Amino acid sequence: MQNKGIIKLFALLFGLVSIYQLSFTFRANQIEDNAKEVAIAKYADTEDDYQSKRNIEEARYLDSLKTSKIKVGDKFESIEVYNLGIAQYDYNEVENNAMNLGLDLKGGINVILQISVRDILKGLSDNSKDPLFNKALDDAEELQKDSQDSYLESFFKAFDAIKGDTKLASPDIFANRSNLGVISSDMSDSDVEKIIETKIDESIVSAFEVLRKRIDKFGVTSPNIQRLGNTGRILLELPGAKDIERVKDLVTKTAQLQFWETYKAQEVLPYIMEVNQKLVEENKKNEVKEEVTEVQDDENAASDAIDDLTGQIETDSTATTSLADIYPIGIQEFGRGGSVIGIFLKKDREKVLEHLNASKNRASLPVEMRYIKFAWGIQSEDSEYSELYAIKGNRDDEPRLSGSVITGADQDYDQISRPAVSMQMDARGAKIWEEMTKEANQTDGNIAIVLDNIVYSAPGVTQPGGISGGRSQISGSFTLAEAVDLANVLRAGKLPASAQIVQADEVGPSLGQEAIDSGMLSFIIALAFVLLWMIFYYGKAGGFADIALLLNILLIFGVLASLGAVLTLPGIAGIVLTIGISVDANVLIFERIREELAKGKTQKESIKDGFSNALSSILDANITTGLTALILFVFGTGPIKGFATTLIIGILTSLFTAIFITRLLVDWYVIEVVI
Repeated sequence: MQNKGIIKLFALLFGLVSIYQLSFTFRANQIEDNAKEVAIAKYADTEDDYQSKRNIEEARYLDSLKTSKIKVGDKFESIEVYNLGIAQYDYNEVENNAMNLGLDLKGGINVILQISVRDILKGLSDNSKDPLFNKALDDAEELQKDSQDSYLESFFKAFDAIKGDTKLASPDIFANRSNLGVISSDMSDSDVEKIIETKIDESIVSAFEVLRKRIDKFGVTSPNIQRLGNTGRILLELPGAKDIERVKDLVTKTAQLQFWETYKAQEVLPYIMEVNQKLVEENKKNEVKEEVTEVQDDENAASDAIDDLTGQIETDSTATTSLADIYPIGIQEFGRGGSVIGIFLKKDREKVLEHLNASKNRASLPVEMRYIKFAWGIQSEDSEYSELYAIKGNRDDEPRLSGSVITGADQDYDQISRPAVSMQMDARGAKIWEEMTKEANQTDGNIAIVLDNIVYSAPGVTQPGGISGGRSQISGSFTLAEAVDLANVLRAGKLPASAQIVQADEVGPSLGQEAIDSGMLSFIIALAFVLLWMIFYYGKAGGFADIALLLNILLIFGVLASLGAVLTLPGIAGIVLTIGISVDANVLIFERIREELAKGKTQKESIKDGFSNALSSILDANITTGLTALILFVFGTGPIKGFATTLIIGILTSLFTAIFITRLLVDWYVIEVVI
């Protein structure tokens, strides 16, 4: 064999690179184990829902390693977690270089999302108020309960049943300004249906891309995101994700970012007190004394009951009226001159908005406040109270500035080191933002930063002349993880419609560990059996084949780690199959050498001819298997793709080790070997 020196050098470097790549996996596992120990130490088994609390704490620990900075000299740097002497790495770099495990091995979350086609239709109609259109939407909801059709098909059927002379191309429905040039009023319903189908598909593709960007920034290793046919459903597989509530919030948030001016507490409190007084009077009218007569054999008990009914029992005149009686609207604390108009119990939020938005109450609002909107502030997990804001709405319900002007967003910290999000606007947004902040400064007003109808912050503006440059910051009482997720959502963009989770399954770490254990057990048993059999049947030559086989396995894992490929349970099956393929090549070579020795050739000639004659058979078998694996990789998904990936890598490395490494070892062993 020619160029033995080059092959030796290549094999050495290949092995060292594989060990280097796998070292990141070992270090990442150590860090994750440390995170688990911290979580276990913080939450004992005796606590309620301790496993969920541990998962959240573990995620918080790892998030802090990813985002926290330490001061080194005059600059801030990421926390070093791995030092090789010649290079240092932070946790993000370690995690990115570690081997990726699939959902079946690492555990995680499996989510199926339903994109709201109804919302998309309403958007395409420019939020039409047409009664026929809105009735068709409602009827489609009913049809969906007993139909296998898509929502869009149900909508077309529902509209066709009630349309009369009205067409889908009516200016009040789809032939509006937003669809100008695409849908005209002279189009037939069938023509409009084709256009709407295309628009719906485009919107779902847009939602798919937005979700993909969000998940990519979420930090999940090798997520799997797929559209499920034309159903409007999207499958998300997130290996390693543990906080299912965080994932739900991330993927369902539509990211409708808006900037609104707010009312002061003193401007809105008269209305709140008026609504409260109406409730007080209503409660008084509805008070009914409950009389209970209980017949007992005991005369004293009967006498007490009669006294009670005739009002003879004296009541405690010092009894105090409860806060709920004075403020039935549920207010716990009044606003103190800022943008927060009041603080309420978290459990009362729905009831409070119902009272404040009731038409009979809003009729008493001053004319200049008739478009007022009430919104809750971001909810702290450990608080039972919620802050209420009053936003200056308008007839069109459109803010002066929306999230469409955001060009970038990053997790940051505010002036008192709380997690925050910094945003950068485009030129148009920067100009409007400067105008809004200038007006807020002059009027001592506040600007609410609202995301999906939740007020994240409503700061005042202290800078005269407003804030120029389009740079702004969202701060509030949220955690580091929430700030990171919010920045990711803003960067990725908004969903074209709301998304509802129709199925969410959590693959626990214990189930993932069972899969790893069973997979590794099958791998070790297969490997041990093959290694022993080769030595038993081929003696020292079998030992050389075993060395080549072990190197082959090291190279497979090294290549998987360096390419960022995902190792799944079927992938382990592919590696087990690769062991057989690798050994099969050596068996062909050794049997050919035996045949050459039987012809009376010398050992050196037999080895040379044996390797040469076996090469065509080895290549033929591996190429056909490789082509099959390639087809599985191109057309397969999920587990099938994982199996194909390891099989393709295994075929390439087994060819290298069987043809070159085994030959080097056999040539090196210059004594006579009886095969």
